[in-house]
Amino acid sequence: MLLLGRDLDARLLAWLAEDLGHGDLTSALAVEEGLLGEAVIVAKAEGILAGLPVAERVFHLANPEVRFVAKVAEGSPVAPGDEVARLEGPLRGILAGERLALNLLQRLSGIATLTRAYVEALRGTRAQVLDTRKTTPGLRDLEKYAVRVGGGRNHRFGLFDGILLKENHIRAAGGVGEAVRRAKEGGPHYLKVEVEVTNLEELEEALAAGADLILLDNFPPEAIREAVRRVGGRVPLEASGNMTLERARMAAEAGVDYVSVGALTHSARALDLSLLVVRP
Repeated sequence: MLLLGRDLDARLLAWLAEDLGHGDLTSALAVEEGLLGEAVIVAKAEGILAGLPVAERVFHLANPEVRFVAKVAEGSPVAPGDEVARLEGPLRGILAGERLALNLLQRLSGIATLTRAYVEALRGTRAQVLDTRKTTPGLRDLEKYAVRVGGGRNHRFGLFDGILLKENHIRAAGGVGEAVRRAKEGGPHYLKVEVEVTNLEELEEALAAGADLILLDNFPPEAIREAVRRVGGRVPLEASGNMTLERARMAAEAGVDYVSVGALTHSARALDLSLLVVRP
């Protein structure tokens, strides 16, 4: 679920102001004030659509008289030439919201599209696709929403809602076992402790210390298979690190429970969409 509210509106208004400044000079000169018209948003590539409620909100904030009608459902596949949405109302308002709406719609759809590719790559295994905190500042909630639209799951939202001991925490604590011990003793009882390990020796240390989840960081294929064998289902395993579609499938077939992919939000290619005025 995407929560539309005052917080999102404040960001959208700030982003609109960034683009509009003291006014749209080109539209003021070329488009008659009050001129009504119609425009369509069209897909120019194949992908999974995400962000329609956000785009609709952008146009409403640009001009409340603009009417936005989605022509496909959120999360639907689109192909080149498909009509995604239709807009009616003051053309100056449509053009004022065009760039921001497309930027967000293309970005979120790109994330949903890449996520769906990973979900399909793991089909037939028990492994689930997770995102990471490698998100665009100011867009984390929207980008993680797009991951869900694509069929993936969200890892922790931030540093405040999950315990994940990574390399620098482990170095600061003096080792995997000590880091896990401190987290288990001092953390809230309702939060599980996950720890990142880089080899099989650290895996054994994490198990002995009572870690609730273990992240296998950049493990080669044979080490992932051995880790799954040693753990034997005692705790969930997450594979991460340079997770291409091929490596993700390999890790899933080896028996891990999760595959986390930073590329979902830091390297997704924007889905090509365009807005065209069709009337007058």
